[in-house]
Amino acid sequence: MTASRNGQVSDERRTLWIVLLLNAAIAAGFFATGLIGDSSALIANGVDNLSDTAVYALSLVALSHGPVWKTRAATASGVMLLLFAIGILLDVGRRYIQGSEPIGPTMMAMSAVAAVVNYICLRLLQRIKQPDVNLRAATTFSFNDFISNGGILIAGALVLWLGTNWPDLVVGLATALIAIKGGIEILRDARAESKSDEDKTA
Repeated sequence: MTASRNGQVSDERRTLWIVLLLNAAIAAGFFATGLIGDSSALIANGVDNLSDTAVYALSLVALSHGPVWKTRAATASGVMLLLFAIGILLDVGRRYIQGSEPIGPTMMAMSAVAAVVNYICLRLLQRIKQPDVNLRAATTFSFNDFISNGGILIAGALVLWLGTNWPDLVVGLATALIAIKGGIEILRDARAESKSDEDKTA
């Protein structure tokens, strides 16, 4: 491995550690405010950021291994996103049936903080040159999070204005759909990467 490649791996590892720790902190914040604010959207994003944290950990492990490990880690990332989406859909359904009373200002405040953090993560990941399949998956995760944060901000304002829970449920549902889309894209990317590696070794 050349000195240039060593330096690139070191930069990638440092970036992944930063975004991992930031996502773990944001996940804790989402869970706390989601429980306090009775918000499906906040809890959905908490689960999302927690799964992101696990994916970044997988990506860190993959950095020290070969292409096969990297595609396996990316595949695991895609599967985790799809499982997360199913969990959120179940939570939204439960709140729709049982009812909920989300607190608009709590949703807005947490989403604003998370949007700043996720934007920082996204910019850090986008600075990496020639990202591999795992880093592309990590970038997809951060982009999804940033979009979801904007949705929560709007939903919080609507909850505050209308005094109803449906905007919160809509964002929870949208978050799950975004996760499904991201998971499918990551799995396709991992499959294409795996096929490319097979062709190179053939």
